Amino acid sequence: MKYVKMLPIFIVVVASLAFSACGGGGVVRVTTIKDQQIDGLKEAALAKIEEIKEVGETQQGVDAGLSNVIEETPHFSVSQYLAQCPEARGICGGDYKVGGYDVLSIAVYEEEDLSSEAVRVSEGGYISFPLIGRVKVDDLTTSEIEELISLKLADEQYLLEAHVAVFVTEYNSKRFLVLGAVEDPGAYSLQGQERVLDAISRAGGIDSEQAGKKAMIIRTEDWRGTHERKIVIDIDLHGLLKGRDQISNLYLLDEDTLFVPAAEHFYIMGQVNKPASYVMPESEITLVEAIGMAGGFTRIAARNSTRIIRVEDGVEKIIEVQVDAITKSGKKIRDVIIQPNDVIVVPESFF
Repeated sequence: MKYVKMLPIFIVVVASLAFSACGGGGVVRVTTIKDQQIDGLKEAALAKIEEIKEVGETQQGVDAGLSNVIEETPHFSVSQYLAQCPEARGICGGDYKVGGYDVLSIAVYEEEDLSSEAVRVSEGGYISFPLIGRVKVDDLTTSEIEELISLKLADEQYLLEAHVAVFVTEYNSKRFLVLGAVEDPGAYSLQGQERVLDAISRAGGIDSEQAGKKAMIIRTEDWRGTHERKIVIDIDLHGLLKGRDQISNLYLLDEDTLFVPAAEHFYIMGQVNKPASYVMPESEITLVEAIGMAGGFTRIAARNSTRIIRVEDGVEKIIEVQVDAITKSGKKIRDVIIQPNDVIVVPESFF
């Protein structure tokens, strides 16, 4: 990955930092990065640090509005959601229901002059049809519209038992969003019976370098009614894509947002055997475990000068850790939990 390319220059930079505050006797010490502590760095080095921070912000996701919705909205697993709403298993299993701004093709076989290839549904859900005038078609299927037009032609004594065929040629009334780690995020028209995998396909597929193992549907229930509420349905995206979890291939509804969060990473640089960026595991991981993932220390590592660079609430911090005191002195309780976008730096020992 591109993060590995910047390791050499970053390692040199970190090795040259004057962390004079790290000589204390504590196993873990936290200090705040202040401007004067990085004044001596070259522009290229500072740019690399900023690049890591920007990558972290991008991976954390989404704009504040969507992030707040996800945080504040009740979450359900797919099985929990279907237990509460069993009708959702087939909620879109029927024919597509027409709405405002859709465009219809209507053919009357007994009277070709009545046929039209482009009948636009008004915002209020009406169409204008020869001989019978305005007809409300909102929330009707094409077969129901066929029957309705045939009945109205008969009621007005124009045609008895007319054979009518209706097709949707443009789907404009219902839409969904696909956001996050997909190739072409954006808004898409809902074209009948579309599921999660259909939405991912229309959005160009998953961005495999960025996507995590989860996805979510942000759904507004009863959004036209008086009991509107938002929910989040958590999806095992990895299982769905691998074919192990087809129950998560839910039907999409009007106004749904399918969000594919980027995988969260942490970074290990310096004197470990496999410096790189690593995907955050689902369970907690500590500093010592992270170093193990990176193949352990090299023989020239300054083990007790290991540092974690972390941004919390907009403040950059350095967490200095004496690793030997944790691994050799029975102080594992002092081991530090790694957070997304942490940068673990193991400098070289010069002695």
